[in-house]
Amino acid sequence: MTAKQTEPVTIISLRELNLATPEPRPRESKTFTVEEAVETIGFGRFHIALFLIMGSTGVAEAMEIMLIAVVSPVIRCEWQLENWQVALVTTMVFFGYMVFSILFGLLADRYGRWKILFISFLWGAYFSLLTSFSPSYIWFVFLRTMVGCGVSGHSQGLIIKTEFLPTKYRGYMLPLSQVFWLAGSLLIIGLASVVVPTIGWRWLIRIASIPGIILIMAFKFIPESARFNVSTGNTQAALATLERIAKMNRSVMPEGKLVEPILEKRGRFADLLDAKYLRTTLQIWVIWLGISFAYYGVILASAELLERDLVCGSRSESEVAVTVGVLEESQSPCYCHMFAPSDYRTMIISTIGEIALNPLNILGINFLGRRLSLSITMGCTALFFLLLNICTSSAGLIGFLFMLRALVAANFNTIYIYTAEVYPTTMRALGLGTSGSLCRIGAMVAPFISQVLMSASFLGALCLFSSVCVVCAISAFTLPIETKGRALQKHGTASWPDTKPSVALYLPPYSLILSSCLQLPFAVFWAPASGECLLQVSKFVWIA
Repeated sequence: MTAKQTEPVTIISLRELNLATPEPRPRESKTFTVEEAVETIGFGRFHIALFLIMGSTGVAEAMEIMLIAVVSPVIRCEWQLENWQVALVTTMVFFGYMVFSILFGLLADRYGRWKILFISFLWGAYFSLLTSFSPSYIWFVFLRTMVGCGVSGHSQGLIIKTEFLPTKYRGYMLPLSQVFWLAGSLLIIGLASVVVPTIGWRWLIRIASIPGIILIMAFKFIPESARFNVSTGNTQAALATLERIAKMNRSVMPEGKLVEPILEKRGRFADLLDAKYLRTTLQIWVIWLGISFAYYGVILASAELLERDLVCGSRSESEVAVTVGVLEESQSPCYCHMFAPSDYRTMIISTIGEIALNPLNILGINFLGRRLSLSITMGCTALFFLLLNICTSSAGLIGFLFMLRALVAANFNTIYIYTAEVYPTTMRALGLGTSGSLCRIGAMVAPFISQVLMSASFLGALCLFSSVCVVCAISAFTLPIETKGRALQKHGTASWPDTKPSVALYLPPYSLILSSCLQLPFAVFWAPASGECLLQVSKFVWIA
């Protein structure tokens, strides 16, 4: 009986224990990421300062690059250079740019964007000043090559802007940076028209280095990228930067603690050729190469058309500028033919064209998307290259050059934005660096087409430029990822973006063969282009 009475007591005790109030669990603390902080803080005064300072890197870069176009006739006269020697100056500048683009991209992903940007400006300003003291042609080529090495790091300013801007503002603010490149181009042409005839080209180079020196002192107001800091585990520095931005913008930070995974694998070249990004990388490289080829081809062709008067009906005041031995000098490979005031005016008008399509470019990027917008502008570029062959007046030539400069500038705007957006933080600088490096191959070839081949076969040079633009248009149309409205990715293993599938996914298999094999013209510079073509052909044959 006693045992039977103890049983219910045990049951009641268990029930009482179960009905007891549970112990309160500790509340989970809120967390946020850099992406969420950037979106919460929004756009404000910090971003305006960032836009002005980082955008001004385009002024310095444009002045250093465009310098060769306005100085070429002068050094041709001073050192009695042949055509290939004048073209070699530009080629070596872009050779230095190509080599150091990859190096600076690797270093920026590992040690920071700000440090590399600062070093590149110091490097560029130093060697630019030394160039003005060149005693001979060989020294001039060497020192300008060193300037090209330094200028290659200026693209880190674009990456810093991209990583601090909220998603919805990237498509508007980044294309507006073209204004700074335009300002630098106009400034160097205007200075050349005044300085070269009076105190000489050496003083022009010294004056052109001043904006870079001023920017070196202004960089202290811009912090290191918060996205880079968290990727290296430096969360405190990233948090301090975000709080500073929020205070400057008179905004608030998200509630909680900043938490991001530490990404050990950063700036690896193999990641660009990973299966996820391989096709994107190959097509981006082709587009960069073609756009650069067309862009610098237009710039150098403009100077060459004015200097040599290759288009009928476009003869200008420059004829009067050379009065001694015109016939004999024109037959000599080392002739002297200086720019006249009207030639500088023509260069200024055509350069202003770079901003003409900016409003339409911004609308296209934000409403049509990056891929479709780029394919349309590349197709139009190909068309206007062919139209340049029409026998026209000086005004007609200026009009065609104006539209070409507008279109090639729009192409550069779009591909810069797309490349900065499509790659994750761990390899964004490397992706832009390698693209910029491949881009310089096109810039290295362009002088020999614009300054050598164009003299022998004007139509042949234009057809080559046009064909390259068609290849780029097709490659842009078949890009597998659309970055419009897409948040910046943190690392390469992130899930695919929730965007509409590429139009290329709905095309039949031969479209992949077309997009791959159209890269073959560049196989002379980069062997994997032919390998990709053969791979797609073999897949198609196997499936068939």
